[in-house]
Order: sequence, then C-alpha cells, then structure tokens
Amino acid sequence: MSKIGLLCTSHDPEGNNLALINKHHRYLSRIYENIFITLSEESSGELLEELLSYGFNVRVIPKKGSAHARREVLKFGLDSNIEFFHYCDFDRLLTWCNNHSNELKHIVWYEIPNRNYLILGRTERALYTHPTEWIVTERITNQIFSLELGKEADVTAGSCAMSRRSCELILQHSKQLATDAEWAMIIHRIGKMEVDYLAVEGLEYVEETNADTKHKSETEKWFARVKASYLISESSIQTGKENEGYLKIEI
Repeated sequence: MSKIGLLCTSHDPEGNNLALINKHHRYLSRIYENIFITLSEESSGELLEELLSYGFNVRVIPKKGSAHARREVLKFGLDSNIEFFHYCDFDRLLTWCNNHSNELKHIVWYEIPNRNYLILGRTERALYTHPTEWIVTERITNQIFSLELGKEADVTAGSCAMSRRSCELILQHSKQLATDAEWAMIIHRIGKMEVDYLAVEGLEYVEETNADTKHKSETEKWFARVKASYLISESSIQTGKENEGYLKIEI
C-alpha cells in the first residue's frame, strides 16, 4: 500500500479542536503513514502540546493567512519520503473523522494513491449543511472554476490530495492569496496532468467545529465570503496563463 501523509493547517487560539483530536488521534494515526500540521503561533499552547504528544509533526508558523500556511505545510510534508499527500483544513478533517470515519479511510487508502491531483468536494447534502452565505457565494466560485477546468467540481471545501511530484510542482508556482483553485490549475495548466474530482459526505459543516470563531455581523459574514469568492475565482482564471499575455481582471 502506498504511503499517504496527512497535511493540515490550523489557527486555534482557544483550543476548540482539543476534544475532537483527543477523541480521534489514534484513528488518524492508523490510516495515515505520517501527519504534518502547521499551527499558527497564536494557537493554543495546550493544543500544541497535545499534538506533539500524539507523535504528530507540528511546525509553528507566523499567522500570515491560509495560503501561506498551506504552502508551509506542503514544504513540511516534502521533508519526508511520503509518496502521496492528503491536504485538509484541520477543523474539516475533525468533522469528517467524527461523522464519516469509514468514508475518510476509504478515500485515503483507495482513492488517493496513484492520482496526480484529486479535488475533494461535497455532495449536495454536505453542501447544504453550510451557512447560506457560503452556499450562495461558493456556487458562483465553483461555476467559474468548473468552466475553466472543463469539468464540474466543488473546489472550495478545503480538501485535496496530490502525488509528491504534484506537490513539488505546486510549490514551484504557488503565489496567490487563495490556493483552493490555484493548486488545481497549476496541475492542469502548467503540469498538463489530470485533475480528478470526488464528492464526499464528510466535508459537511458542523457549527460547533467549523464556524468562524470571530464575532461578525451578518453583513460582515456575507462580505467575507464574497471576498473569498473573488480571490478563488480570480486564481481560477489567471493561474498558468502568465505567459499568455493575460491581463488582470478589472471591475
């Protein structure tokens, strides 16, 4: 069986993920060959200690946004001899493991090996567990991405998988403020490799685990999702076209 490494990023000042990782760390260690996590320097010290005590590989990094954290965890994983990697936002992974652990194991053991790049998205049911502002804006983002890729895919669920070769290619070219679509387009346009897609149940939304911990008004919640949608959509269109004289989108 191929060696699969788990890559996660987390920013958790309050240690909200402590209970779930304490519950599931043994299971995760069984299904992955190795686990790599980049943890923001503002995260809970207790969480850091717990992760290290489980034998996870943890690197504390400055809080410079999700794209920076994701690139850093790719670099971290490549320090190993792992052949294939599964990336998942840490809170997403814990929800998946808590509610659909058999599906997660199946994906890791049987779907990830021998893929260049695999986008892991949501079933219709899983999508509709999310807040309305997520559903509405991400449908637009995914429509733009799907048109650019040439196949339907949900690229905004916070999870993907890749070969070591693809990981190395991504690190050579990744520079956008949002990586969700950028990484897939690096593989598709620059690497000229196949990008596969699977919809899963486990990337559902659970308020207690997956909600933004910052207090925001309804307007701020919508605006944050619109900004994210713009950044991901822009990278869908621009990534890999730098040598084609492609001009920056103006609005």
